[in-house]
Amino acid sequence: MWWKSRRRTGLWAVAGAAVLVVGTGASAGAGGGIAPEADVAHHGHVTVLDGRLEVSLHSRSHGPASLDGATVRLRFSEPLAGAQKLPGRCLWGGDRVVMCGLGELRAGGAARQVRLDLRTVGAPDEVVMEIDTMWNGGASDRNPSNNEHRVLAPATGDPYAF
Repeated sequence: MWWKSRRRTGLWAVAGAAVLVVGTGASAGAGGGIAPEADVAHHGHVTVLDGRLEVSLHSRSHGPASLDGATVRLRFSEPLAGAQKLPGRCLWGGDRVVMCGLGELRAGGAARQVRLDLRTVGAPDEVVMEIDTMWNGGASDRNPSNNEHRVLAPATGDPYAF
């Protein structure tokens, strides 16, 4: 039987652990093994001028479930200059990617804010930024249109909203 061969190789334990991790990620509605629903939303703006890239991001859960934690990923079309300091809950995912832990997102609660002040390699005429939720505690999100964005920001110094 296929499950017996997987148990012998240790894959059974790995699959069980993955289910356990997903089941404990959200604080509301996690009781029946069914993933809770949480509408994560990211909004804000990005400004580009002379190789400087400023991002102001506000993230929240519109519910119905609260989340113990979530992670947002920001991808940029231009490489970012090395040796830049990121805010405490953020880390590098490559020369064009920044990921930030948002902490607890309470359903209907206040937004978590992330501010980034970055420099690009050179001074591009424009930067495309993609925003998405990388981790939301295993919750289902039936409205990804408010947490997946693609923003074209010409290097005018004006804020471009998402």
